[in-house]
Amino acid sequence: MTLLRDMCYPTPSELASAARALADEHPGPARLRRAGTSRGGRPLWLLSIEPGGRPRGAGVLVVAGAHANEPVGGATALALARRVLREPAVRAGRGWHFLLCADPDGAALHRTPRPRSLVDYHRNFFRPPGPEQPEWAPSLLPPDRLPPETLALTALIDELRPALQVSLHGTDLGGSWVQLTRDIPGLAEPFAKSAAELRIPVETGASDAAGWPSPGPGIFVMPQAGADPNGAFHPEDTRLSTWYHAHRYAGTTAIVEVPMWASDLVDDPAPHPDPRGALRVLAARLAADAALVARVRDRLPGPGEPGAFVPGSFVLGAGGPGAFVPGADGPGADGPAAREPGADPAAGPGSGPGPGADAEAAALLRAVDWTLALIPRITVEWTGSGAPAEATAASISSIDAFARRLSLRAASMLLRVLRAQGHPAAPGLDRLVTGWCEEFGARFRARRIPVATQVEHQSRTVLAAFERLVAQGLDGEGPDGAGEPGRPAGPDGAVSA
Repeated sequence: MTLLRDMCYPTPSELASAARALADEHPGPARLRRAGTSRGGRPLWLLSIEPGGRPRGAGVLVVAGAHANEPVGGATALALARRVLREPAVRAGRGWHFLLCADPDGAALHRTPRPRSLVDYHRNFFRPPGPEQPEWAPSLLPPDRLPPETLALTALIDELRPALQVSLHGTDLGGSWVQLTRDIPGLAEPFAKSAAELRIPVETGASDAAGWPSPGPGIFVMPQAGADPNGAFHPEDTRLSTWYHAHRYAGTTAIVEVPMWASDLVDDPAPHPDPRGALRVLAARLAADAALVARVRDRLPGPGEPGAFVPGSFVLGAGGPGAFVPGADGPGADGPAAREPGADPAAGPGSGPGPGADAEAAALLRAVDWTLALIPRITVEWTGSGAPAEATAASISSIDAFARRLSLRAASMLLRVLRAQGHPAAPGLDRLVTGWCEEFGARFRARRIPVATQVEHQSRTVLAAFERLVAQGLDGEGPDGAGEPGRPAGPDGAVSA
């Protein structure tokens, strides 16, 4: 096993420059094109590596940067692109396509290229509210209000009809796990082997996938049509996300998560002695922490003033978040206009200045308000009759980490606004954020995972998923290219068994 030296997380402009260099070095199979434009005028770049000759089956679409605070995906996409160019056999006669950053506006607001600690990571933290996230927007907004990043992604899926869509994600602290829209038999073994070799714990009770079927440790299969759409702690309907859009073409989507900091607590299979009691404690702490942040948030401008919170902007009821329309002041909205197709990607989004201070503060505050609005429903679920009577220690640890990061994220984004304004509440909130980060790391005995190691594990998992789809003939062609048809899609996008 050989690992690269540690590296920074690349920015969208660095990703574009590297992709342009690959396309220039390999003018035959590689091509870089603009697949869309963000709300802020930033390009969405797609690097395609064609098989050469007639394709033997449907290909792969790799999506990086869908969550601004999870920057490892871009580095992994480049590593995979270099490998499939260097080793044509890896392509197996299929095209590989890499959306280098699905949310460049969000990436411009999350500024932590090489975080050395949880405090460092949260200093310039940003994660947009659900309706502004490219993959989640369809589960929260009507079709006529989807952001352009979502429309670009679904258009790519319609064009490429991938057998496998891979979405590269990360978590701040915990372990690695994979979410699948359909099971990929045999994936659990190479996934676990890679994690063990790289000393990355497998998150066996991921809170993101609570209640979902698990064919192997750290592998979770999402609900299908007719099933309960939500895990125990999901505010969105996963079946309406862009992950399921690939099902229209008999495709499968894999979401590969890898941690920045590892904790062996999320890989403890022992039964927890009192899950409901633990959840009551976690809910109380989360509510108290959120109340601290909300009190500081209430000290900012009132209704009608810049940065004001508009009551009802985010409505969470039994059916999930209510309608939210991304405003004209979204991330980068007052930034540069879109550049002409074919412009140099290394030049960034344009020649003008980036988002103004008011637009940046508005984006941060929307994210703060969205996060705070999620918390009451979550605490009700944790203390209600549906709370699990049985759970592993790993599951409770994963939920504990989830609770800590919710209030920490809200506080960190609010702190950025306060610091920029020179607000008198900034020093106190800074101390709170620092203390929460230190407690988080100490409680979970966090150990840093080098960026190169994160990239290696994600790359191995993606390749293993693709290899198993090809071997089992689930990619539109029979096993090992035998020409037998894959699973056909019905008129409603359902796939026959």
